Amino acid sequence: MKIKTLNLAEEIRVEDYLDAQGIVALDPSENDQDHDANIDHLIHLTQAIPVPFFAKGHTKRLEDVKKFLYAGAKKVILDPSQEELAAEARARFGEEKVVFDLDGLREPEPAFAWEDLKLNSDGLVPVVVQDHQTGQVLMLAYMNQEAYETTLRTGHMTYFSRSRQELWEKGATSGHYQYMKSLTLDCDNDTILARVAQLGAACHTGSYSCFFQPIVEEEYPETNPYTVLEEVYDVILDRKEHPKEGSYTNYLFDKGIDKILKKVGEEATEIVIAAKNPNPDEIIYEISDFLYHAMVLMAEKGVNWKDITDELARR
Repeated sequence: MKIKTLNLAEEIRVEDYLDAQGIVALDPSENDQDHDANIDHLIHLTQAIPVPFFAKGHTKRLEDVKKFLYAGAKKVILDPSQEELAAEARARFGEEKVVFDLDGLREPEPAFAWEDLKLNSDGLVPVVVQDHQTGQVLMLAYMNQEAYETTLRTGHMTYFSRSRQELWEKGATSGHYQYMKSLTLDCDNDTILARVAQLGAACHTGSYSCFFQPIVEEEYPETNPYTVLEEVYDVILDRKEHPKEGSYTNYLFDKGIDKILKKVGEEATEIVIAAKNPNPDEIIYEISDFLYHAMVLMAEKGVNWKDITDELARR
């Protein structure tokens, strides 16, 4: 596992850390004010660099451990003398959240060696590549043994180019790197599903996904919760940028933040009232109303669903 170390009190060039499989973020602060400033820095870094972070430094109490974890750290590294704090933190946040040295950061051995995979007639294994957050399928590629083992070793998605007959690290020339989040083998051991963090576009055409050319499409209701929320949010953003006469959304934006906040508060109260009703349909309706008004607030404040889901994932 390739681990790099950075100092949270210093300016960081994100591009210097994109090739890491893990980052130890050191907090050298000696007071709570500097500690909180470094926590804010850590939050921005974990959003910008799609690799696991491990935090170390200024962990004097349970609250400090919690701040690191909520900021996006996968684990917190404590001093061996902090056994009591470690026990408290493990009881609160989980055994795996606290380690005493870098040995606790080592990744487990892969469950399948190359020899366990069934190869196609070219001696390759197809890889279906998927965005680890949205589930969107990005591309189809192939691996030979070297590409498979390089991906496992570096965490950078690496394939075998059939046209060029050579190893191909995704993003090496374009800068549109893919960082491995997980590899999963199918039931026949002959196809890999790779969940990745994609920087930039996956497709050479500039499209985020290679799959953008419809052949035939049936009308059907979209039921993926993340997709539905994003689509509604996009409509709200469009109303904000391109006002439409008679639009209730534009009415809220025109009235300003106080009106939006008033409606969010009113809808939250309606949820409480609906929850006292034994009919679940009422609370479904009220929560839907609340989410709509919350999204208007998000659009007004420049917050999107990725910001929200990233924060929830960090917790």
